Amino acid sequence: MSKELKILQSEEYQGEDWWKWAVWLEGNAEALDHVEFVEWTLHPSFRDPIRTTRNRSDKFRLETGGWGVFIIHARVGIKDGSSLRLHHSLRLHYPSGEENTA
Repeated sequence: MSKELKILQSEEYQGEDWWKWAVWLEGNAEALDHVEFVEWTLHPSFRDPIRTTRNRSDKFRLETGGWGVFIIHARVGIKDGSSLRLHHSLRLHYPSGEENTA
C-alpha cells in the first residue's frame, strides 16, 4: 500500500518570509479508504509538533504555516491495525519562483 499513497503539499506565500502550507495523503480511493488516521510529525520548533488527522473526506489534510523547510514524517494508521511510514520534504517558494532553503 505504501506505493499507492504519497504526501502532496500546497503553499501560499504570505509575505515577510512566512507561508501558509498544507500536506495531505494522495492515492486512489481504495487505498485512502483503508486509512484510519495520519500522525504528522513536524519540526520540533512547532508547538505541538505531533498532530493527528482523521478526516478521510479531505485526505487527512493538515494545514499550518511557517518560515522554513524541513522533512515532514507521517505514520499512516491502517484500519487493520498496521501502519506505514511516509516522509515529504516541504518546499516553499517565493512568488518570484525562488525556493526558500532555510
